[in-house]
Amino acid sequence: MNLADVENQFERRTSRISAVIQELRQKIKKSKPVVEGRLVRMVGLTLEAVGCQAAIGSRCRIVPSEGASMDAEVVGFSDAKLFLMAVTDSLGLMSESRVIPLPKTENVRVGEGLLGRVIDGAGVALDQRGPILTSPAVPLEGIPINPLDRNPIDKTFDVGIRAVNALLTVGRGQRMGLFSGSGVGKSTLLGLMTRHAEADVVVVGLIGERGREVQEFIQHTLGPEGLARAVVVATPADSPPLMRVHGALRATAIAEYFRSQGKNVLLLMDSLTRFAQAQREIALSIGEMPVSRGYPPSVFAKLPRLVERAGNGNGNGGSITAIYTVLVEGDDLEDPVADAARAILDGHIMLSRKLAESGLYPAVDVEASVSRLMTHIATPEQLANVQRFRELNSTYEQNRDLISVGAYNQGSDARIDAAIAAYPYLRRFISQGLTDKSSLDQSLEDFSALVRQSMEPNQANEVA
Repeated sequence: MNLADVENQFERRTSRISAVIQELRQKIKKSKPVVEGRLVRMVGLTLEAVGCQAAIGSRCRIVPSEGASMDAEVVGFSDAKLFLMAVTDSLGLMSESRVIPLPKTENVRVGEGLLGRVIDGAGVALDQRGPILTSPAVPLEGIPINPLDRNPIDKTFDVGIRAVNALLTVGRGQRMGLFSGSGVGKSTLLGLMTRHAEADVVVVGLIGERGREVQEFIQHTLGPEGLARAVVVATPADSPPLMRVHGALRATAIAEYFRSQGKNVLLLMDSLTRFAQAQREIALSIGEMPVSRGYPPSVFAKLPRLVERAGNGNGNGGSITAIYTVLVEGDDLEDPVADAARAILDGHIMLSRKLAESGLYPAVDVEASVSRLMTHIATPEQLANVQRFRELNSTYEQNRDLISVGAYNQGSDARIDAAIAAYPYLRRFISQGLTDKSSLDQSLEDFSALVRQSMEPNQANEVA
């Protein structure tokens, strides 16, 4: 080999080395090195880390010197400090633990394999039926839809409950609130809707409920028939607040996926109040000031962001009809969460403790309930029948005390006479057995017959 060959070979090698170096430089410019931090403080539910940077909503892995590592989510920051909240139980954490920012954000695995399964807020199966076969992944927070691109709500939705179908007709893509105190029967009513509603897919979010109630709802209220076409996301009351919030977000994200596939989805979330309480725990732990009965402002910002994700899609015919339960603590309708929910929902179904104690089920308070979209989807005949029903029911309730003590004399007022005669039929119409299903057409037919019967001139004498 002569000198020229050696020089050429050297130049080729030098060129290759230069190209490799240039490529590495470009990769270094594009990639940001992961800078680890350390855990310096833990107060209540909040973890404080220094020495690292991460965006709100991203994940960090906390690695103690002893024991297993765990993930935490960034919920706030102040100067050079990061505020984190553990996704799981924080037992075993130690000061000076390593805090490693993770590149990936929380996504939701979705697919047909979720049908018939019970998962937690992290997407882990709780039913011990093996792994869940899913393929796509969608954002946990969802992708907002332009309100002008949404399909209008112009079709009725059959929930299988006679009182709701006839008196509070729900539209496909409508968002309703189910308001009740504890022990009035809201969970059982949700179970009836899950089994009887005319929906392609049912997504149930059990947020902050007692563990015993979760099992009872799945095994008895929902049953094998209802579970077959349902996806249940369960985050019991003993779950960390972040997991409870993620449970509501995950259930909504799953419903959004099936809507994107052109399916009509029924989203049942029990309850919106527990979601608000979990967000309150997170906000207060990072120092946010309360403004209304202990609720900080972020709670009332999170509620519409969650609710607005439901509704009709934008062009493929899919929809999410959502029923959110609202726990009215102490039967106080002026509760801040209940008040905010009424303002952002498309109607509300009130369950009355008084009616429940009298043996009426479902204990729907017709006077206090309303469906804001009913005037757009119901026929004029049905609207007239609803008005007649409300008049009779309201007249009886206003004069209940006089009637109960026998102070009212029959024949004194024709309106009261008609209300007294019709009241047993009104009450019977609202009542429905736990295993009974009443389709929308059947409900409207029975409703029309009821109103015609209440207008018979001789009905009062017949009942008497």
